[in-house]
Amino acid sequence: MQLFPSSYSRKCLREEVHKDVLVTGEYEVSEQPNAKTNLKITDSSGHTLYSKEDASKGKFAFTTEDYDMFEVCFESKSPFGTGKVPDLLVNLDMKHGVEAKNYEEIAKVEKLKPLEVELRRLEDLSESIVNDFAYMKKREEEMRDTNESTNTRVLYFSIFSMCCLIGLATWQVFYLRRFFKAKKLIE
Repeated sequence: MQLFPSSYSRKCLREEVHKDVLVTGEYEVSEQPNAKTNLKITDSSGHTLYSKEDASKGKFAFTTEDYDMFEVCFESKSPFGTGKVPDLLVNLDMKHGVEAKNYEEIAKVEKLKPLEVELRRLEDLSESIVNDFAYMKKREEEMRDTNESTNTRVLYFSIFSMCCLIGLATWQVFYLRRFFKAKKLIE
């Protein structure tokens, strides 16, 4: 991600993450004199999940409480507003879910063999896939319900419109018949 020159520059990335998911990340900002870079991670309601002033290199981790949109922002400032902030190169590696877990660390703590570690990873991966399918099924049901509701409303509106048009056409025929009889153009 390239930050463009100015006295203040801000670049953000957004990502949707499901509930109860581990999110980890590593970042590295290129060193530039006269430039201060801040990192801030927030959710859609503005709660700060991670914040680091004068960030140059580091790691972060958090677990989501709800399905939400998360925003990772890098801000560069020139000290005392002097001149422009030079271009900065930011490397950001974010992982979430199964790929965020450190299975080597789990293997050391639980003293697992390589095959057991791989089985644990596959088990977590399959659980993640099942959860994704359950989420997709729930979303499909919500979309189907919305679609059916919309179809019902369109049907009722169409029937109402047709009744209005038939009523208006009938009124117009009777009105014109009365008008022409009053003018004695028809009997």
